[in-house]
Amino acid sequence: MLPKLEGFAAALLGRLDAPALTTVVSDLAALQSTILARGDLSAVLTDTSIAGVARGQVLGDLLRDKVSAATLRLCVYAAASTPAQEVPHAIDELHYVARTLKETGAFTHPNLGLLEARRRVGGYADALLEEINTQNFSSVEDDLFRWARTIEANDALRHLLLDRDAPLPARLGLTTQLLEGKVDPVSLELARFTITGGRARDVVGTLDFLVDYVARARDWRVARVHAARALDDASQAELVRSLSALTGKDVELQIADQPDLLGGVLVEIGDLRLDATTRGRLGALREAVASRQLLESTLNRID
Repeated sequence: MLPKLEGFAAALLGRLDAPALTTVVSDLAALQSTILARGDLSAVLTDTSIAGVARGQVLGDLLRDKVSAATLRLCVYAAASTPAQEVPHAIDELHYVARTLKETGAFTHPNLGLLEARRRVGGYADALLEEINTQNFSSVEDDLFRWARTIEANDALRHLLLDRDAPLPARLGLTTQLLEGKVDPVSLELARFTITGGRARDVVGTLDFLVDYVARARDWRVARVHAARALDDASQAELVRSLSALTGKDVELQIADQPDLLGGVLVEIGDLRLDATTRGRLGALREAVASRQLLESTLNRID
C-alpha cells in the first residue's frame, strides 16, 4: 500500500468501533466486486488522462449515500492520491487492511525508509486535518514545533523517544503524559503517530516535516481573493464550489476589495494564481502587443 494511503487508512480505521469497521469491510468488498464486474467503472478509475482530484470526485459521486461515511472518505482519498493504474489495487489493499484490523484488532505498519515513513505520517495528517477548522491549523503547527524543540533540548526525553529498541507503549505513554491537555487534540494524535508510523531516529525530523506539511495544507484550504467589487453571497458560494472542485478540499475565502483591479477577481490558493481581472487581461494584451511590435521591428531589420 502506498505510504500516504496507509497513514490515511490508519487514522480512519483505527478509530472505528467493531460494527462500523464491519460495515467498512462489507462496503469495500462490494466495491471490489463492482469494479471487477463493471468495465466502464474500472476504465474511469484507471484513466491516466483524468486528474487524481477528478477521479476522487467521480468515485465520491458514485458512492455517496451507498456506503458509510468512513468508506466514502477512504475510497475518495485512494482514488485521488493513487496513480490511476493502481486505484483498483488500492481498493483491494484497503479491504485487506480493514478486514485484518477487524479480525486481529491490530494495524501493522511495515518498516519504511525515511521519506516514505514521512509520507505515511503525512497521510495520517491529511485525515485529521480534514476534520478541523482551518483556524486551528496554526495552533497545530505551533504545538508540533514546540514539541520538536522540547525533544531536542532534553537529553533524557530524546534518548527514550528516539530509541527504536525502547518499548512502543513506553514511548507513546510518555508522549501522552507530557502533551495531553496542553496541546490541541490533533497535535497530540500527530505526535503519537510520529512515533507509531514514523522512524524512531527521525522523530524530530518528522515533527518538523509535519510543521511544514500543515502549513502547506492550510495554504490549500484558504483562498485569498482580491475583488474589484464586493462579491455577493451567490458569487462567493459559486467561487467556493469551483475552488473546492479544483483542489478536492473544503475551501475558505479571505476576500479583500481592490478597486484598482478594474473588474473581476484575482485568486491565490496554494501555489496557484488565477487571474480573472480586467487589469490582468489588459496587462496580457499589452505584453502581446509589445511582443508583436518587437517581432515586426526584427522582421523589418531582416528585410
